[in-house]
Parts: sequence; C-alpha cells; structure tokens
Amino acid sequence: MAIRLPGIAHAKHILRRSNSFGKQAAPRFADVPKGYLAVYVGESEKKRYVVPISFLNQPSFQELLNKAEEEFGFHHPMGGLTIPCSEDIFIDLTSSLHEF
Repeated sequence: MAIRLPGIAHAKHILRRSNSFGKQAAPRFADVPKGYLAVYVGESEKKRYVVPISFLNQPSFQELLNKAEEEFGFHHPMGGLTIPCSEDIFIDLTSSLHEF
C-alpha cells in the first residue's frame, strides 16, 4: 500500500478536527458549516470531524454508517453521529473519497 501524502494533507484540510471535548457540556452545532456533517470517530477516545455531506452518497462511507447503525442504532453516546472505527481507518477512507 502506497502512502499518498497529498491526499492526506488534503483530507486533514477538509476533515477539520474540532476540539469540542474541552469544558463544554453541549456540542457546538454552530461549528458545522452548511453542507457538512459532524461525526465522532475513534475506538476509545472519540474525536469530532466535520466532513462534506457528499460523502453520504459514497458506498464506502455508507458501510461505516451501516456499522454505526448496527452498533448504536439511534442512540449515539456522543449526542451526534458516532462511527465505530479507528481514527486511522476513517482518515484513510475519507482521503480516498476526496480523490473522486
């Protein structure tokens, strides 16, 4: 597997990780621009990412959504959409989606 640095750099630009887990009790919905969706990713520590809603049409992202549905149903522990996968897998997947 080859490492594509431009794709990762581009993904980090698009996947603006938000530091919303500080001292705030409620999620910051105002931080999500129109046309984007906030998701929580990670196995033990959940981190918040903002992704384009166009990802919802991609089959590989839909697989992640199916995993989330199987694991959490409609009850997401973070109060937002929680995706049960490692952060590395999520970044790799979303990096490949930006190439299309």
